[in-house]
Amino acid sequence: MKEDLEILKKTFGFDKYLSHQEEIIADILSGKDVLAIMPTGGGKSLCYQLPALIFEGMTIVVSPLIALMQSQVSQLQLLDINAASLNSSNTYEENQQTLNLLQKNKLKILYAAPERLVKQETIDLLKDKNISLLAIDEIHCVSQWGHDFRKEYLKLHLLQKELSNVQTIGLTATADKATRKDIVDK
Repeated sequence: MKEDLEILKKTFGFDKYLSHQEEIIADILSGKDVLAIMPTGGGKSLCYQLPALIFEGMTIVVSPLIALMQSQVSQLQLLDINAASLNSSNTYEENQQTLNLLQKNKLKILYAAPERLVKQETIDLLKDKNISLLAIDEIHCVSQWGHDFRKEYLKLHLLQKELSNVQTIGLTATADKATRKDIVDK
């Protein structure tokens, strides 16, 4: 059985992929940067979570929504996946624990808001880590044509460059033609 299908079944409990997941994951595993536009509930998270378990290094997930970060981290921890988040709703102690795990290279998946990830102190912390994938959730926020534009998303290309042009996947449910072009051009 292929490694990805084995992880899909044993870790995530699914017998088969949802529409487009297999192609997206295959592209990621082959080293390509990917822009994935899938409907809400279409399984976008699996498109970076599963490769994160195959890749040697850590996956960084950019998420603009703290509640979603917390939910996904909790679900991954229930699956015995070393995941954590850095965010403003964590206590100081929780963020310190995450930073300690990060320093010790004990995390497989790290979630953080774009505002946190574009800070130089965070970039400096991540630069010497083995990072295999940068997953940017709600990538439409990078586009000034998008309905949820956030200026910090425009700086994520700096993070990507500082991390040696790490392989990147951008995910969204909402991106018209102009927004898709704007995302790709950034």
